[in-house]
Amino acid sequence: MTVVTEMHETYGAGFLDRGDRRVVGDYGRPERTHRAVRNGVGVIEMGYGVVVVEGNDRVEFVDDTVSNRVPGADGAGVYALLLDPQGRIETDLYVYNAGERLLCFTPPTRAGPLAEKWAGNVFIRDVEIRDASTDFGVFGVHGPNSTEKVASVLNGAGSPEPELTFVRGSMGGEGVTVIASDGPVGEEGYEIVCAADAANRVFETLLSFGMNAVPFGYRTWDTLTLEAGTPLFDTELDGRIPNVLGIRNALDFEKGCYVGQEIVSKVENRGRPSQRLVGLRLRLDPGGDDRLPDPGAAVTAGGDRIGEVTRAVESPSLEATIALALVDFDAGFDVGGEPMSVGTDDGAIDAVRAALPFVDGSAVSERLPTYVEA
Repeated sequence: MTVVTEMHETYGAGFLDRGDRRVVGDYGRPERTHRAVRNGVGVIEMGYGVVVVEGNDRVEFVDDTVSNRVPGADGAGVYALLLDPQGRIETDLYVYNAGERLLCFTPPTRAGPLAEKWAGNVFIRDVEIRDASTDFGVFGVHGPNSTEKVASVLNGAGSPEPELTFVRGSMGGEGVTVIASDGPVGEEGYEIVCAADAANRVFETLLSFGMNAVPFGYRTWDTLTLEAGTPLFDTELDGRIPNVLGIRNALDFEKGCYVGQEIVSKVENRGRPSQRLVGLRLRLDPGGDDRLPDPGAAVTAGGDRIGEVTRAVESPSLEATIALALVDFDAGFDVGGEPMSVGTDDGAIDAVRAALPFVDGSAVSERLPTYVEA
């Protein structure tokens, strides 16, 4: 659950559940908030689960289990995946080397199971693992003015760069770690990590001191990340093979063996996966039809099913309906080319393939789907 509930309520927040965590949905008028973030800067409390790994063998232990190489030096992080033996994604996670410990940020429902799984595989290694999700507050600061925003309230350090590196300093008299984000909303961004008992003061500082910033919730997060072409765990990643999703930034193809690595390498060596993640722009009826296709809605062309929608939103930036969809790799539809159809409960909607990202911002998401064309 959120660690600053009363402050959210002061700003008029409405809440929703993400897994077993209560997070902010919006503060009212999410479309206006979306534009404020896209054109300025906003602050969101992130609903991460957090797993802490300590002990002399911590780096080697985690590195042996995930799809990317864990940094050996303090001050750096990596985006990685945990796969099952069939190469399907069990969770995505950010792994940060924080000196004497690793901090692993996961989707909220995955921290407990991950900590339990890892704890059962320690054997003789010098490793201690715990679910520390309630120990931390994490706030995302995103938008083209986010660097100036952070600089206006951060003491004792400059803004970190490049992405997924971090510095330590203070905000509002409280100790914080500031991480350079990997652009999930398609804008410059940072994540501010603090102790849970310091979160109220840090959140207040981010919103009320220095450069102006708007608070935003997960309804706005969903529209921002889709405009940026960023696949998310719950809607795109869970249970799928990473090659299909094009998230090459989560994979180190030179790394040694880890669970699922054989499948990932086999698909990579084959030259192309069976499907790819693409953007769609839906052509709704001129009367202002606001139907959104559900996840799993069929994408068809010429009467044949070629894939399915993973999620769709009304884009405040484009004032249009956009979606991500997994389609056959060889479907052969060019950007803006021949129309497809997307099924809904009220009938089919015409759609065309759109280039990703849908919206160009001050940064490009590191998770933007990328494929090696044979």
